[in-house]
Amino acid sequence: MAAPEAAEERARRPGKKKAAKAVDESELLTVPDGWKEPAFTREDNPRGLLEESSFATLFPKYREAYLKECWPLVQKALSEHYVNATLDLIEGSMTVTTTKKTFDPYAIIRARDLIKLLARSVPFEQAVRILQDDVACDIIKIGSLVRNRESFVKRRGRLLGPKGSTLKALELLTNCYIMVQGNTVSALGPFSGLKEVRGGRCTVIVRKVVLDTMKNIHPIYNIKTLMIKRELSKDPELRTQNWERFLPKFKRKNLKKRKEPKKKNIKKEYTPFPPPQPESQIDKELASGEYFLKESQKKRKRVEEIKAKQADAAKKRQEERNRAFIPPKEKPVVKAKKASTGKKIDIEAIKEKVKNAKKKKLGALPMEEVKLKMAADEKKKKKKK
Repeated sequence: MAAPEAAEERARRPGKKKAAKAVDESELLTVPDGWKEPAFTREDNPRGLLEESSFATLFPKYREAYLKECWPLVQKALSEHYVNATLDLIEGSMTVTTTKKTFDPYAIIRARDLIKLLARSVPFEQAVRILQDDVACDIIKIGSLVRNRESFVKRRGRLLGPKGSTLKALELLTNCYIMVQGNTVSALGPFSGLKEVRGGRCTVIVRKVVLDTMKNIHPIYNIKTLMIKRELSKDPELRTQNWERFLPKFKRKNLKKRKEPKKKNIKKEYTPFPPPQPESQIDKELASGEYFLKESQKKRKRVEEIKAKQADAAKKRQEERNRAFIPPKEKPVVKAKKASTGKKIDIEAIKEKVKNAKKKKLGALPMEEVKLKMAADEKKKKKKK
């Protein structure tokens, strides 16, 4: 009896171990807040690198003056990681190489990204951040995505927005520095801003927004989605759930009207009968009576028609020449109207009005009312006596 009981116990134990492993894995997947990966030091690689590595990149002519100014700062920043940097103004190139003292194998990759960002018009103050462990970059080429140059410029301007507002909103949502220059878009920031991992899928946020904009999808739709995702990530309950039900679904509408052709082919009504046979030249001549004329008469008729056409053309040419000598029509001179003296002015009536106005003071009572008042005052005085 002891043997079967021991077998049962053994059968139960692996199940417990599997459950414990599942719990441990779920705990390991969640990264605690504020946790940072320890920095890579010389103690991790005391013997250094086996071989020398180098990267070079070209830069445009307009960046030459700026690079000459900030190159000592670039060399100083790279010397901390024991990486050499050389600037060749004749060839227009920048080169970074490892040294015997270089211990970090990924330092040369960061140095390569630094010179790439400097070549794409990213200022040194921002580009030097790539040397940090928690910062990454993404350079997106957009020059070959749109064939028409005018639509390319419009879509690139749409990515910037009015006074750079759209680009600023995207920077705030992703915590990245974004630079649109020529045929490329450079993005620099933390991994969480550049990439998003959900449901085992990794999507590059900034790259997706840029590529969608060049495919004629307005960036405001992606910005709205990013805003909703940011709010959902703050809730600990919804963080692990599927967000598809919360995200907006935009339908693409092509409102551009189709260009109508200049010549429209109007379909005629169907008839089972064939079209009438066109008349030949002989039939036309028979109908007009020309067929029965002699050759000399036909020739004379043709000459008369040519002369009539020439006379009409000469007449039109003469009219066009004479137009230059026709004087323009002058505007009729408007005579000044004399003051009408039909109505006679009554001067005496005006004089009387002026005299009455002088006698009357502003706000004073008329004479009749004053006399009546005086009479009423006298009666009152007599009664008192």
